[in-house]
Amino acid sequence: MSLHHRIAQAVLAAGVLAGLAAAPASAAAAAPSTLPADQYTLTANYNQFDAVNSALVSKLGTAAVHTVMENANHDRTALPSSFSVAGLSTGFRFDSGDNSDCTNYPQGITTSRDAVGTANGGNYDGHQLVAVSWYTKDSCDGGQERSRITLVDWDADYPNAYRKILLVEPTGTADAPDFKDIPIHVGGMSWYGDYLYVADTGKGMRVFDMRKILKTSSGGTADQIGQQSGSTYYAHNYAYVLPQVGTISSKTTSGTNLAWSSISLDRVSKSIVMTEYTCSSGCTDYPNRAPRAIRYPFASSGVFAATTTASQALQLPWYKLNGVASHNGRWWFQSSGQKQLYYWKPAAAAQTFAWVSGGESISYWEDDTAADLLWSLQEGAGNRNVFAVTQATYGGG
Repeated sequence: MSLHHRIAQAVLAAGVLAGLAAAPASAAAAAPSTLPADQYTLTANYNQFDAVNSALVSKLGTAAVHTVMENANHDRTALPSSFSVAGLSTGFRFDSGDNSDCTNYPQGITTSRDAVGTANGGNYDGHQLVAVSWYTKDSCDGGQERSRITLVDWDADYPNAYRKILLVEPTGTADAPDFKDIPIHVGGMSWYGDYLYVADTGKGMRVFDMRKILKTSSGGTADQIGQQSGSTYYAHNYAYVLPQVGTISSKTTSGTNLAWSSISLDRVSKSIVMTEYTCSSGCTDYPNRAPRAIRYPFASSGVFAATTTASQALQLPWYKLNGVASHNGRWWFQSSGQKQLYYWKPAAAAQTFAWVSGGESISYWEDDTAADLLWSLQEGAGNRNVFAVTQATYGGG
């Protein structure tokens, strides 16, 4: 982490945290139980859209991540003094427009530390980044119509700025390439190497390549998407789009299919973990059953094999889970419904900690010179705090 952010951490530790008691922990009444891992598989296709994407690159050209960040056009702001959570290390808010917007909601979180680890200060293409996924409604009370990510600079060498990038699905042919919106919840996101994995609730994950951000015209009207006339491509006034390159499809051979509500990267075991948002009873929009958490290992090449069998499967005793993280055999689960963070390590008692309201995904931040962190965020309009806490505060010492 940069000197700027280490100073910020020190200020927080000396000031805000001085008034915070440690999060109360208690042994949970139950702990996860093991399920047969071989019943959960993935099928990977990283080349699904190669022909159309090659044509789009030829027509539009690409923008490297460092170029996107050099053109960042939104300023992040500081966490409000009223925000408190045990173990708080650092964090930020989006600008006032994004903080209060009732048509866009942040969900998933990942960082360049996921992508590259601690090497070179956790920089990807010269920038240390926090990435957040969002879904967009067609109105404040409307249905989902598209999704996007934000890339946020987290380095004192650059402005405290961020840029929005629209997620799109390639369409058409190599001779007539086009793209369309991706209307999914994007409840979780993991960045590993050059690939960005986004949760697609009923299916598995969509895959994007961070080396293939396309440049589009920011003109036109807010409702225009894809090719409009000749070689002009619009994207709801976004200057950049990130096209899907592949799909990771989920299959369950016994019981109900998985609901991919949240995902996270475990760099130690080189795997992605997922969990489900379910209810104990009474829900109409979500399953009423015990949730599961599944671990899927990457191949030695750093991508998923054509077919991948899960290496770990758990049934969980907790509900309304929006976030999951795992690192070195340990697990964290975040429940927005209970405002709690659960910590579990196999062969040990589970622990329950007080947590924030409106909590979403979790990302583990490795650090070779300071305390490891857990990054998370709140989704509610007017209260979109993106924050990091020391993982040791939550059972992870």
